[in-house]
Amino acid sequence: MSYVYAFDHKHKRSPMEYKDLLGGKGANLAEMTSVLKLPVPPGFTISTDACRAYMKGGWPEGLDEEIATHVFKLEKAMGRKLGDPFDPLLVSVRSGAKFSMPGMMDTVLNLGLNDESVKGLANVTGDERFAYDSYRRFISMYGRIVLGVDGEVFEHPLEAAKAKAGVKSDAELTAKELQKLCTQYLAAVKKATRKPFPQKPREQLRGAIEAVFSSWNGARAVAYRVREKISHDLGTAVNVQTMVFGNRDDNSGTGVGFTRNAATGDNKPYGDFLVNAQGEDVVAGIRNTEDLDHMKLHFPVIHKELLEIFDRLERHYTDMCDTEFTIEQGKLWMLQTRVGKRTGAAALKMAVDMTKAQGRTGAKWKISKEEAIMRVAADHLDQVLHPQFANKGKAIAKGLAASPGAAVGKVFFTADDAVAAHNKGHKVILVRSETSPEDIHGMQVAQGILTARGGLVSHAAVVARGWGIPAVVGADAVRIEGKSFTVGSTTVKEGDSVSIDGTTGEVMLGELKLAAAEPPAEFNIILKWADQVRKGKLAVRANADTGEDAAKARELGAEGIGLCRTEHMFL
Repeated sequence: MSYVYAFDHKHKRSPMEYKDLLGGKGANLAEMTSVLKLPVPPGFTISTDACRAYMKGGWPEGLDEEIATHVFKLEKAMGRKLGDPFDPLLVSVRSGAKFSMPGMMDTVLNLGLNDESVKGLANVTGDERFAYDSYRRFISMYGRIVLGVDGEVFEHPLEAAKAKAGVKSDAELTAKELQKLCTQYLAAVKKATRKPFPQKPREQLRGAIEAVFSSWNGARAVAYRVREKISHDLGTAVNVQTMVFGNRDDNSGTGVGFTRNAATGDNKPYGDFLVNAQGEDVVAGIRNTEDLDHMKLHFPVIHKELLEIFDRLERHYTDMCDTEFTIEQGKLWMLQTRVGKRTGAAALKMAVDMTKAQGRTGAKWKISKEEAIMRVAADHLDQVLHPQFANKGKAIAKGLAASPGAAVGKVFFTADDAVAAHNKGHKVILVRSETSPEDIHGMQVAQGILTARGGLVSHAAVVARGWGIPAVVGADAVRIEGKSFTVGSTTVKEGDSVSIDGTTGEVMLGELKLAAAEPPAEFNIILKWADQVRKGKLAVRANADTGEDAAKARELGAEGIGLCRTEHMFL
C-alpha cells in the first residue's frame, strides 16, 4: 500500500474522484497540477489511509521511507535541499480532509529553517529581513501547533518589539529587530518545553505531520464535525508543498479569493489581499486587508491573470470556487482551491444564475435546474427566513458586512464566557479582536459575531457564512480592552445589549425590534422548480389538526393532509 502521492501523480481517474484518499485539498491540488496545468508549487500528499493507521496504531511502518523518497524528488525538482545551510528548500505542511473544515486543523509554514539555514536564506535572497521574518513566523507556528506552547509567549515579545520600534505593523520591523525576536522566541520555547527548538529538518517534518494527524481529533475539529454532521472516522490527509513567499518584498503578497460573492451570490469575484505578507495574516484577521480591486492597483497584470484563472476554475468545477494564492516577486502561484461555502441567499442566487450561460472569457457553461435544486440545502432555505431589523437605529460603528442577517444579544468577549452565558439562556453577541479556530465553541452558540480586525475571508467571516450567523468584521473603530469595548466616547461593557446587521456591516446600541424576513426572489424560483421536478413522483402533505392548520397548509402549497390527530380537536 502506498501512503504518499505527488501532486502530479498519474491517477487512473480524475484526482477529484480520490477525495477519500487524498482529502479535498490534496485532490484539488492534484487536479490543478495535472489537469488544469495551473501554476501550483510542487509537493506531495500523505493520504488519509496514513492518518487512520496512525490513529489506530501509531506511526505507520514504511511511511518514513516514502516521505524521504518524495522529499528527495522535491529537492531534485527544485534544485535545493531541505535544511541546506546555503540554499534551503522550505515547505508548508497543511491538513486536508475529504470535506472542507476551514481553520479547524493545523498548518505549519516555512518548515526547514533553523539557526544555520536562515543565514543561507538571507545570503541566497540577499534579504536578511525576509529571512528572519520567515524564521520567527516558523518558530511561532511550530511552537504553538507542534510543541504546544501558548501563543501569548510569542505575541508579547512581538508587541513589545513593535512598541519599542514605534511601528504598528510587523512588516515595518527591521532585520535586526526580527533577528532579536527569533532569539527571544527560541528562548521562550526552551523555557516552555525544557528542550531546545528542533534544528533537524527531518525531525521538524515528522513533528509537523504528526501534529496535523493529531489535530483531526482536536476539540475544535470535533466540534465542527458534530455541527456539520461529518464522520469522525475519515481522518485527514497531509499536504507537503514547496513554500512560495508573499512576505518576500513589496513586489509580493498573498490573498484569498472567491470567484463570486459568497455573501450575496453576485457574479463578481471578491476576496482579501495583503502586500508583503503570508497567508496566515489574511485568514487570521491579524491585519486589516485590502480587497481585490485594490490588488489591481498594486499588480494590474497579475490581477488580470488571477481573474482568468477564476474563470477557468468555475468552468471546470461548474461552481463558485474559494482559492488561496501568493505572489512572490511578481509571479502568481495558486496554493489551493475548493468549492466555496456560501450563505443561504448566495446559494439561492448562484443556483438560479448558474442555470444561465456563464463565462466572462468566452467559454460558456451552465447547470441544469435539477442540479440547481440539489445545490440548495435545507439550511440555506432556513437562513433566508430569518428576521431582519424592523427599523434601523443609529450605528455606533461600521465594519465589513461579512455574513448577512440581523442579530440581537448581550456582548461577551471570550468563547468560554459566550458558552456560559448561552447556557444561562442569554442571547450572545461574540466580540473579538479577531477570531481563531480556538473560538469555535463560542461561535457555535452566538447569535452574531463582531470583530475589530479581519476581512471578508478571515476565519470569522468564512465560518459565520457557512453557519448562517450574522457577522460584522474589520470594524476598526472598535477598541477592545478587557471586558468592554469603546467606539469614540461610547463604551459597551460585557452583558450590554447590541444589535448587529451582517447585511450592512452596522453595529447599533440596544436591542432593535425584528421584523419578518423577506426572502429573495430566487427563493420562490427554486421552490417552483422543485415542484416541477417532483410532479408525479412526490406528493407534499401536511400535519393538520384544526381548520386553521389546514388553511395555512393549503396557503403554503400542501396538496392534502397527511396526518390529522383528531384528539387534538377536543383536548
